[in-house]
Amino acid sequence: MIEFKFTAEKLNGQVISGSLSANSVSEGKKKIYRLAEKNQLKVKKIDKKSTYLYRVRRGREKPIHGEQKAFSKKEVEDALSRLGYEVLSVNKKLIDVQFAPPTAEIVTFVKISAELLDQKLPYSEILTLLINDTQNKTLKDTLKEINNDLKKGADSEVTFLKYQSVFGKFTAYMLGLASKSGNMTEIYKATAKFLERRQEFKKNLRSALITPIVTLIVLFAAVLFYVGYIFPQTAKLFVRFNIPLPPMTAFTLKMSDFLAAHIILVVLLLILPPIVFWRLSKTKKGGFLIDKYILKIPVLGSLIHKTVIEVYCRVFYTLYSGSAESIEPIRIASEATGNKYFEEKIKTIAIPLMIKKGTGITDAFEATGVFTETALSRLHSGEETGTIKNTSLQLANYYESETVYRLKNLIELVQVFIAMIIMIVMILLTLVSAETATIHPKQPGVTSNIIIERTIA
Repeated sequence: MIEFKFTAEKLNGQVISGSLSANSVSEGKKKIYRLAEKNQLKVKKIDKKSTYLYRVRRGREKPIHGEQKAFSKKEVEDALSRLGYEVLSVNKKLIDVQFAPPTAEIVTFVKISAELLDQKLPYSEILTLLINDTQNKTLKDTLKEINNDLKKGADSEVTFLKYQSVFGKFTAYMLGLASKSGNMTEIYKATAKFLERRQEFKKNLRSALITPIVTLIVLFAAVLFYVGYIFPQTAKLFVRFNIPLPPMTAFTLKMSDFLAAHIILVVLLLILPPIVFWRLSKTKKGGFLIDKYILKIPVLGSLIHKTVIEVYCRVFYTLYSGSAESIEPIRIASEATGNKYFEEKIKTIAIPLMIKKGTGITDAFEATGVFTETALSRLHSGEETGTIKNTSLQLANYYESETVYRLKNLIELVQVFIAMIIMIVMILLTLVSAETATIHPKQPGVTSNIIIERTIA
């Protein structure tokens, strides 16, 4: 998120200032001008928070170099002067690109925070400790700014949401909510567990799906190179001398000619589908459709579906405090799943049924059609006995155990399948090469052999 500070003038001439955050410069300016139009203000100045590199010195000490985020160069100079430094130089950082820290770094931060909170250590001290020990620069700077904002009395939820580009939307929301809740330790533990499970699932999904696809693409490219370039160099030599070709060699040569004649089409068929799929996934409707049909993929779809329900139940367990306050936990838990189809069904069917018609949680969930029979049965039992919170945790743990076990078996099956495909392809290539080696001229003779040998040389 980018922070902006603006100065505006009222109709009576009074000058006021304010600040807000946005995902981009254009979005930030639009927000400011909309706010000014709504309140009949005239925008005088807009400043974007940037990083400034400074060089200062105190007395005859060695100059100190550092960097500071601020809305203007003067703001940095004034701050350093107030601290008793002689300002030697302050310049805006030309390239100020911050990459999001690895998920492992975020998980470590949340997990250690949860452990220290469990030991009753004040949160300000926890942040100070982690700032000193964090190696990732982006996360370190972010924690510094959060610590400063919280010390100034800023709202924790607003503060963390400013840095959702670093933590992720859901994690930032949970960490901000934790500081305002009465169960801060529990929310941090649940968030750490959620992040660990998501990281583990993505890793397993890569092993089960992405890695095999990449392997097949590389294998296919290698076969195309062999058939389209290496093989014809030998096979066409025999054609030139009117030597009849065996069936497999003749078929492979025809494939080679087809590839050579339609090389652009083949390349487009290889490159375009992944690009189209990626672009489609970035659109709202495309992402919705992909998330909808990915749950229907044989075998893998069932595992993804159960993992989505597991995440939902785990987050719902953390936030749910009673039937009177169930709507907000349901909404947040649906967003945490990361599946747009699941989220849409909860928000457009379950929540309206509960608000407008007073439908029970289980009946509302059943109407969405995104929960399994097992999940509905367990939640219905929990709703009847008043233990739906604990039932959600039990269901999450059950699906975690099941999906981890089944996904491990699936990965092993996929690896065997890929090994078999590679073996079959290698056997076919070997057979074609062996068949080519058995080719003989129509009228075997010394002259023909000499001509062929000379041509090859």
